[in-house]
Amino acid sequence: MSTTAYRQQDKEEQMKALFDISGKTAIVTGGSSGIGAMIARGFVENGVKTYISARKEGPLMAKAEELSEYGTCIPVQADLSTVEGIERFVAQVSEQEDHVDILINNAGANWVVPIDDFPENGWDKVMTINIKSMFFMTQKCLPLLRKNGTPEDPARIVNIASIHGFDNPGMPAYAYSASKSGVIHLTKHLATDLAKDKINVNAIAPGFFPSNMTKAAVDNDEIYKMAVAQIPRGRAGEPEDIAGTAIFLTSRAGAWVDGHTIVLDGGAIA
Repeated sequence: MSTTAYRQQDKEEQMKALFDISGKTAIVTGGSSGIGAMIARGFVENGVKTYISARKEGPLMAKAEELSEYGTCIPVQADLSTVEGIERFVAQVSEQEDHVDILINNAGANWVVPIDDFPENGWDKVMTINIKSMFFMTQKCLPLLRKNGTPEDPARIVNIASIHGFDNPGMPAYAYSASKSGVIHLTKHLATDLAKDKINVNAIAPGFFPSNMTKAAVDNDEIYKMAVAQIPRGRAGEPEDIAGTAIFLTSRAGAWVDGHTIVLDGGAIA
């Protein structure tokens, strides 16, 4: 068979495996619940060795046990609100892995208080977890992420933003919306700087998904119906929606997407 024929055969095989992420290694922060757990399950079920982190050990271990029925899921308890906690977490992963292919920066927090009463500690907590920790988690993981990327299949960082980084959330979540807007811009900045290292950086801005953060709305039928009524697709987000988007961004199919934020909201802010 000629060299040209070999290359053609290789391309045909690549086309059949565009969304194949099996054999990769991933970190999902905040992976014990909500959107993080949805992404982690999508990864684990598709053959990705997945490390999940959370601050609370009980829920973390329970989620890892659940996901381990589908593949390899490794829990690492960590407080990622401090650089020291991030360094300890990365050191633990580095003891087991010589590289990481995927980093999902998902851990987040919210604080909803009217403007006249919004406290400094609430502002600082949200900004620390949602934007500061995301930056330093990325920084400390760079040695692992730089190891294995190629021009055709770079390492991937996916930051979890929010549609409220684009609009007024309709509630006094000032630090949350400001931090998520920051995530969107940080994603662009990191992408341009890290492209030379064969690392892609993108973000997903989810709309209304059932999670701990939206529990009050999900548990109240009237509020839930009002929330869904504002979504043109007429439903809340589901695990397949967020997992599928993450798989696209971290597979060969998404290898040329860099520095962008995918809005995943059923058309809510279109």
